[in-house]
Amino acid sequence: MHKEAQGGHANTEAGKPFYRILYVQVLIGLALGVLTGHFWPEFGAALKPFGDGFVKLVKMMIAPIVFCTIVSGITSISDSREVGRTLVKSMALFYLLTVLALLAGLVAVWLIQPGVGMHVSVSTLDPSVAAKFTKQASATGFTDFMLHIIPHSFFGAFADGEVLPVLLISILIAFGLSRAGDGGVVVTKAVASFSHVLFVSFGFIMKLAPLGAFGAMAFTVGRYGIRSIGSLGLLILTFYIACSVFVVVVLGTLARLNGFSLWKTIRYFKEELLIVLGTSSSEPALPGALRKLEQLGCRKGVSGLVLPMGYSFNLDGSAIYLTLASIFIAQACDIHLSWGQIAAMLGLMLLTSKGAAGVTGSGFVALVARLSVMPDLPVTGVALLVGIDRFMSEARALTSMVSNCVASITISLWENACDREVLARELGQGSTPAVATAPTIAVAPVMREDKSWISTTQSAA
Repeated sequence: MHKEAQGGHANTEAGKPFYRILYVQVLIGLALGVLTGHFWPEFGAALKPFGDGFVKLVKMMIAPIVFCTIVSGITSISDSREVGRTLVKSMALFYLLTVLALLAGLVAVWLIQPGVGMHVSVSTLDPSVAAKFTKQASATGFTDFMLHIIPHSFFGAFADGEVLPVLLISILIAFGLSRAGDGGVVVTKAVASFSHVLFVSFGFIMKLAPLGAFGAMAFTVGRYGIRSIGSLGLLILTFYIACSVFVVVVLGTLARLNGFSLWKTIRYFKEELLIVLGTSSSEPALPGALRKLEQLGCRKGVSGLVLPMGYSFNLDGSAIYLTLASIFIAQACDIHLSWGQIAAMLGLMLLTSKGAAGVTGSGFVALVARLSVMPDLPVTGVALLVGIDRFMSEARALTSMVSNCVASITISLWENACDREVLARELGQGSTPAVATAPTIAVAPVMREDKSWISTTQSAA
């Protein structure tokens, strides 16, 4: 199935002029956005609705796509205990990666010391900047976070568009269908067919990706200007170095230990990563990444669980940013932190870094939330970062996206839910499957030993 679908797409891509390939169009949109924002800043800043509109279109599709992917995936799993193992292993890997990400940011800012010598007086910092984000950044405890996962109503989860409540509903419905007998067969078929329709529709939306990337980049450069990087350029460079080292060393090692190539994986998801770069948000890449993980040979029931979970529990780019930005504020304001204070800060960030949304600016809001409960650092220090945060959000989103893709493949391999031959072939080819050519559209009910029904997918070909 995978070979036929992939081969057909490879032939199609090979026959296309280069300017009709999506990732090339996105690159062109990014370049035009930089030029427009630089030479016509007011006009570039006015193009913000193009980027915002594209992100809203994609977010509109995320909740139903996640629901259909998880439901059809879990109903195809004969052993329900596999779902529990997947959840436990995913959380364990996510917390390990988060710890390493926090340490990566700490080591980078400690070695390069971008804030040393600035001698900023806390009394001169503008408190209104932090106050603007305080309501968004209200810190909640673990209990509040867990209760927030439960939506107010069934359809409320889809209306709000938050991934975790949709994830909860999807798991409940999937287990219900697995035990519903004949009554669940019709619903299972309907979910699988609706999933196909959603991915085809999403393919139409993705044709607007170059326009969205153009508008978002033109706004960023036009509003903040490339020159604004100059004053805090060392901080930005430090952050990019920390993210690069985390991806190359940590994620590269994880991929190598599990028998696949990080670089080939990045190349395989290049379209999604370019869209993340243009929009500064990882959410537009979620539907396409789900489809490509399936094309890589990952079973939908596993990868469909791990990737959406990662969007709330594995924000490694934001974790790097939290420690790096916090220590930078301490360096800039000449505040000495003991190793005990730093250890307490890391513990707090580890416990409270989960559940943030993967949208533009979420890392900055998370920073305000953490500083507001840390008496050792002034929350007003975020005023030093607000002007350049947009230029750092791309690296946050890209790092988290790569980490979640690698984690999804890794967990699938751990669960023997990924065909290694398909994985090696797809990554070796380097071409990526078209979103609109979803190969899995038919569902056949299969009787279990306990007389309940599960669905098995069949190739459209």
